[in-house]
Amino acid sequence: MTTPAWNQVSDKDVKRAMKEYDRLGPDRFFAEHGFAPTTTYELVDGDRRYPPKAILGTAYEFATGQRLASGDFEGGRTGAVKVLGTMGFDVRHR
Repeated sequence: MTTPAWNQVSDKDVKRAMKEYDRLGPDRFFAEHGFAPTTTYELVDGDRRYPPKAILGTAYEFATGQRLASGDFEGGRTGAVKVLGTMGFDVRHR
């Protein structure tokens, strides 16, 4: 598994993915973007909660045009949680 080029993803891409999640709702979002609900961590934005791995994977698709499968990258502390935290997003243990 090669690590995706997260440096191509901007905070705008992440926010766009969050808006997409809000617009579609969880079930349609997961069906359309190929991820599952979060189990351990959540991306927090005000009073909203998001699945970090699904949001980051979708942001990557928006930024690069390449779709990642859930198995293409880690979601936890060493994966999506770390990437989003480095970008300045608030990711908390559920």
